[in-house]
Amino acid sequence: MALLDTLITNARIWTGDRENPSASAVGIVGDRFFLLDEAQAHQLGARRHYDAKNAFIAPGFNDAHCHSVWFGLTLAEIDLSDCHSAQDVYDTLAQAEKDRPDQEWLIASNFRPSKMGGEELAIAELDRVTNNRKLAIKHNSGHSMTVNTAGLKAGGINVDDPEQPEGGQVVLDDDGNPTGLLEENAMRAINDQLSPESVDELAYALQLAHRRYVEEGLTSVTDAGIAGGWIGHSPREMAAYQQAAAAGDLLARTQAMITSDVLHPLDGHADDPEGHGLDAGIRTGLGDEHLQIGPVKLFTDGSLLGTTAAMTEAYCGCSHRTGYLQGDPEDMTAQAIKAAANGWSLALHAIGDAAVDLALDIIEEATEKYGAPEMPHRIEHGGVVRADQIERLAKNNIVVAPQPRFIPEFGGIMAEMLGEERTKLAYPAKRLLEAGMILPGSSDRPVADGEPLKVIQAFVQRTTENGTDFGPEEIITVDDALYAYTAGSAAATGWAGRKGQIAPGQLADLVVLADDPREVDPDVISDIEVVATMVGGEFVHGGLQEV
Repeated sequence: MALLDTLITNARIWTGDRENPSASAVGIVGDRFFLLDEAQAHQLGARRHYDAKNAFIAPGFNDAHCHSVWFGLTLAEIDLSDCHSAQDVYDTLAQAEKDRPDQEWLIASNFRPSKMGGEELAIAELDRVTNNRKLAIKHNSGHSMTVNTAGLKAGGINVDDPEQPEGGQVVLDDDGNPTGLLEENAMRAINDQLSPESVDELAYALQLAHRRYVEEGLTSVTDAGIAGGWIGHSPREMAAYQQAAAAGDLLARTQAMITSDVLHPLDGHADDPEGHGLDAGIRTGLGDEHLQIGPVKLFTDGSLLGTTAAMTEAYCGCSHRTGYLQGDPEDMTAQAIKAAANGWSLALHAIGDAAVDLALDIIEEATEKYGAPEMPHRIEHGGVVRADQIERLAKNNIVVAPQPRFIPEFGGIMAEMLGEERTKLAYPAKRLLEAGMILPGSSDRPVADGEPLKVIQAFVQRTTENGTDFGPEEIITVDDALYAYTAGSAAATGWAGRKGQIAPGQLADLVVLADDPREVDPDVISDIEVVATMVGGEFVHGGLQEV
């Protein structure tokens, strides 16, 4: 009687295990890797034996920071990703207005102002091409939105004298009139009109997103902010995840960060810590290998593209603009510390170096008071990270999750805003490894293209959309980039030693590629075919020939 459930041979196997980087076979029992030796595997026998035909096999890819619900929703919205001028946008919206007569709101996604060549959208023209129907254009950064006059009014924004929210801005023209551009917290007025989507809608968005994930070799993802704030889609967002999982649509393993807005004071025994959490005491770590609650997500600043990321020095060409924090630093600190008191790991969005300073202060205080959490505290993005901050990050075992894919998509724009010296500090990778830190792979999808092979290529090239180098000192090897997208992400999400490597006892998640990314020209890494994706010992995309 065969002992192995699955055996894969005739493959170039990269295990992601630095101690044993290669193997002659992959033997699986149940949902776990069991052995890696072909001779031993043949002695034991297998119920299913696959011939990989010399394909390259690696642990399944793991995106440690993306937005699954948001991404899935964009797949059904008006797509502006191919627009390179204001006229392109107007034409696309005019056609959509005809094609979607029954929709109360026209919702467009993937708008990239950096592609507009300096052109700005005119609110009067947006009114005209939409026939004054309510319009919301989601910028790819996620930190800005453009609406028309009907959209402003629907959001309760006074078009004659708009009130400016804390941590956000209703952008005005020289005459004091709204341009339609809303930054950061100013978007809440519109999001309150668009949300909450129904649980069924959100579950369908997850189905669409996860189908795409496994086609690209992703076997694990972390949704970086659900259920509240301007990034959430419904207070019942976790229920949508559970519904999708029960229907078998959650094809990749998922960890979901809960936004800090959702947490609130909890009653309990006098001996229990005072702090913020969710009812019933739910906190970071609840769940299993299929669906788990991750850290609490808190925004400290905005984005580089919108010049809303909080910097210690002004943006180039903007003598007084340094971005801004999302709220009062003391209030944000208190909010985060109260979450840590109730067992939450912290994931603090911080892009500008001033925001990284605040995030470091918060995490150091939380660690001093409550010790290191089981799931690491994190800083999301790390758009500009100084050398002194790297030292503090390493000392406190804090994970930084950078997105190298930003560089080929809009690195030229970022470099202009940052200047030469700060560009060298932007979205670090090699410095993190040299400091002995965990480097995860992540995309921030749909802000940027989330295909793992494209992100890996960006890790090893760091070339902008203009073809120029962007902080080339941060270039890492393909081997290190693969490790980041597998074992690195597993460690960043609290799963080190349990997934992310092809090693006995770890979850049997793997990707089969037509070629070895380490052996091809870096320019074509992203062109490598994803032959198959396996989660828990079962193919969820593609497959191999059975012997």
